[in-house]
Amino acid sequence: MAMDGKALVEKLAKLSQVTSIKDIPQLTHALFPGTHCPLMGAAMAVGGIKGSLIVVVGTDECTYYTKSMTVHSEKFGGIGGRCVSVVLDDHDVTFGSAEKVQAAFKEIIEEYKPECVFLVTTCVIEIIGDDFDAISESLSDTYGIPVLPVHTEHFKCEDHLPGLERTISICAEIMEPRECDNSVNLLGQRMGDFATTELYALLQKSGVKIGLQLPCGCTVEDIKNGAAAKVNIVVNDIALPLAQKMQAKFGIPYVYFNKFVMPEKIYEAYKNLFGYLELDLPEELNELYQAAQKTVAQARPDLEKITYIYGNTPYATFELNCFLSSLGMVPQVIQTNRYTESDEPYVKEMLQYIDPYVCKAANIAPLQYVYDVLSPYLYLGHEFANRLRQKGIAIVHSDRASGMLGFEVVGYLMQQLVKAVGEAKEYRRELGR
Repeated sequence: MAMDGKALVEKLAKLSQVTSIKDIPQLTHALFPGTHCPLMGAAMAVGGIKGSLIVVVGTDECTYYTKSMTVHSEKFGGIGGRCVSVVLDDHDVTFGSAEKVQAAFKEIIEEYKPECVFLVTTCVIEIIGDDFDAISESLSDTYGIPVLPVHTEHFKCEDHLPGLERTISICAEIMEPRECDNSVNLLGQRMGDFATTELYALLQKSGVKIGLQLPCGCTVEDIKNGAAAKVNIVVNDIALPLAQKMQAKFGIPYVYFNKFVMPEKIYEAYKNLFGYLELDLPEELNELYQAAQKTVAQARPDLEKITYIYGNTPYATFELNCFLSSLGMVPQVIQTNRYTESDEPYVKEMLQYIDPYVCKAANIAPLQYVYDVLSPYLYLGHEFANRLRQKGIAIVHSDRASGMLGFEVVGYLMQQLVKAVGEAKEYRRELGR
């Protein structure tokens, strides 16, 4: 059944009306293709930690979901790999799950012999109120290995990211004081290989040792030694709580080095990082900065007055949209599931240029009816390219940015934007617009 595009647009909020995530509406009650549970986020994080085991405590649906997700992952080791479950029944829900978990744990330790266990609770555990913080502490004392509780109730959050954040954050509990070895930790990278990034190359040229990489690939021992670092580099919001814990516990400063697209923000992050490392800035950094500014200046004429809808990308949502607005681009709708205090400066600046609509991600199913009303040139994020083409809209690809850090992000973004603008204009010529 077709929806009324104009009615859907009227349901949207203006960015100037937003003070918190609660002010951002969703176009339909159901989100397409649906949100992921934080249980998925926890599994993704544990997958990158060798020597650890994830133990999921919950209903058969929750435990099956996690096992089916991990069974095809090389990181987990297949059907007999590092993901196991404790399935609860009606009796456990009524009288408590502690006894079953303790009995199952004995078998788990004997069979898998893990160096560390992430004991992950699901919605039913959080509803019945079993104290898994205390249960984890007791199991840790009994078996002499770290047993770390991770709470993944879905009814309190929008997506899977809290599962990643909580799994990473709890790792601070097993970190031990270490003498500083002048290394840097990389915290929060979810995709791509850090060794292929511009940031990594510049650190290598400066002789900087790379320490803990969490959750993109490390061992339990790496986590225990994480406090040896001189600086933490935070490349995603999911790692901010861990960095803040490490700063409070060990005095390790952190540099926020998200996937910025503003050349000035990238340069500032580099200067902060090398300042904490007490090293001179690499000479080529200024050259990279100048090249990024030149790339932006060359792309600007092609981008001015180009309308777009923003979906889901690896970039920082409001920093990106603020930057594009400053270039004369026109965001019509921004989809997001996050709105925090750190976004407010970007929003304030953006409102000097434009006041776009906002809605919750992912709403691509109802958005197909909005396209006819707003008629954007571009869609930034994931959508069906053929459906967009039929509307005279080009998709801006961004997945490769997941494996980038530094000024390389700017060059890639400008390239994809200019290419997509050309495609959109060609589509419109084909449609006679």
